[in-house]
Amino acid sequence: MSSSPTLSRRRILPVSMMALFIDSMGIGIVLPVAPRLIMELTGLPLSQAAPLGGYLTVAYALMQFLFSPVLGNLSDRFGRKPILMASLAALSLDYLIMGFSQTIVWLFAGRLLSGIAGATFATANAVVADLTTHAERSKFFGLNGMAWGMGFIVGPVIGGLLGQYGPRVPFFAASVFAATNFTLALFLLRETLAPQNRREFTLRRANLVGSFRSLRAIPAAFGLLGVLFLYQIGHDTIPATWAWVTRAKFGWTEREVGTSLSALGLGIAFVQGGLVGPITRKLGERRVVYVGFLCGAAGYLGYALSNSGTMLLLCIPLASMLGLAMPSVRAIMSRSVPPNAQGELQGALSGIVSFTAIVAPFAMTQLFHAATIPGAAWQMPGAPFAAAAVALVLAAVMFKRAADRAAARQGAAPAA
Repeated sequence: MSSSPTLSRRRILPVSMMALFIDSMGIGIVLPVAPRLIMELTGLPLSQAAPLGGYLTVAYALMQFLFSPVLGNLSDRFGRKPILMASLAALSLDYLIMGFSQTIVWLFAGRLLSGIAGATFATANAVVADLTTHAERSKFFGLNGMAWGMGFIVGPVIGGLLGQYGPRVPFFAASVFAATNFTLALFLLRETLAPQNRREFTLRRANLVGSFRSLRAIPAAFGLLGVLFLYQIGHDTIPATWAWVTRAKFGWTEREVGTSLSALGLGIAFVQGGLVGPITRKLGERRVVYVGFLCGAAGYLGYALSNSGTMLLLCIPLASMLGLAMPSVRAIMSRSVPPNAQGELQGALSGIVSFTAIVAPFAMTQLFHAATIPGAAWQMPGAPFAAAAVALVLAAVMFKRAADRAAARQGAAPAA
C-alpha cells in the first residue's frame, strides 16, 4: 500500500465512508422539497421554476469546477483530513443559509459557499487510494459508491416526511447531519497521507488546466476523463430532473418523490456494495464497464418512456447497473498515477464532475422546460432521461477507444 503501515485501514475507511453516507443523506433530504421552495420564493409555476433549480445546481458546480483542483492539490500538501473537515463545515453552514432563505438570492449564496469547499467524495476516494493496493481499489471505490447510495436511501425518505411540515424543515435537518458528520470526522478520522508522499503546493498545478496538463502524459488517466464526463451527464440527470419529471408525469408529492429516490439509492448501494467486487472478478474491469454503461442506458430510456409510476419504478434495477462502471474506471485511472499525485487526480476528476454538473442540470432542466411548457409542439417530460441514455452509450464507445489506445501504447493486445 502507498501509505504508512501503521495506519489501520479497518478503522479509517469506515469513517470516510460514514462521511460520504451522511453527506449524501443531507443532499437527498432536500431534493424532494427543492421545487416547492423555489416556487414559494419566486411565485413561478412548476415548468418555469425548473430552470432556476438547474441554475442553483450550476452555481454549486461552477464553484467546484474552479476550486476542486485547488483542494485536491492542497490535500496532497497538507493531508486529507483538514480538507474534509473544511468541506463538512461549509455544508452545514450552507444548509442553514438555504433553510433561512427569504429570497432566491439566499439559495444561490448557500450553493456558492458549499461549492467552494465541497470536496467530500474526492477526498474519500483519495483516502482509499492512500490505504489500498492496486488490486483492491475497484472494490473499495465501489464501497464508497455504496455509502453514497445508502445516503440516498435514507435522505429522500426523511426529506419527503419532513417536507410535510414545510419546505424549509429538511434544510435544517441536513445542516444538523452535516455538523454531526464534522464532529465524527474530527474525532475518529486519522490522516492517511504519509509524510513521504506529500508534495509542495503550486498554483500552476492547482487548476483544471494544470491538472490536465500533468495527466496528459498518462494515456490511461487522461483518455478516460471524457468517459467520466459522459457518465456524469447521465448520473447528474437524476438529481437535476427527477422531482420535476415525476411531478409533471405522475403528479407525485414530496413523499412519493422521496420514496422513489430512496429506491434509486437502494439500487445503487446494492450494485456498488454487493455486485462490483464479484462481477469484476468474473468478467474483468473492461467488460464490467461495458455492462454498466449499456444497462444504465437501457434503464434511463425506460425512465423516459414510462407511462406510469409503476413502470418507472420497474426500470430502477436495470438503471442501477450503471453503478458497475465507474469503480473500475476510477481504479484504472488511480493505478496509472503515483502516490503523491492521487489528490491531484481526484481533484481533476472532481473538476470534470463539477463541469458536468454545470452542463447537465442547465441543459436537462432547459430540455424539461422546452418539453413541458404549455403550447409546446413536443410534449415529453421524460426527454432528459432519453438524452442521458444517449450520453451513456457514447461513454461506452469512448471507453473502448481510450482503453484500446492505452493498451496499444503499453504494447499489450487490447482485451475484449
